[in-house]
Amino acid sequence: MKKLLLAAFLLAAPLAQAEVPPLVDENEPQITIHHEDDKTYYEYRVNGQLKEIKVVPKDGKEYYLIPAPGEGEFIRHEESQMLIPKWILFRW
Repeated sequence: MKKLLLAAFLLAAPLAQAEVPPLVDENEPQITIHHEDDKTYYEYRVNGQLKEIKVVPKDGKEYYLIPAPGEGEFIRHEESQMLIPKWILFRW
């Protein structure tokens, strides 16, 4: 009986010490989507700091707003300034 209890304890010990990985990686951007009038806004934040806003108008080409040095101003760019994979596999 003692051997059986010892074997059960040894089998359960690694399971009790297993660490659960976090569900959200803090280094990956968090994306918030807003819809206003005829535009859709994608806000990209890394560690809670706004890095860029992707603006997708209903008609026309998408563009990006990058925070300017200082407070409250944005600079318009035609391409993203963030270095994350953004592969387009299909577009229609």
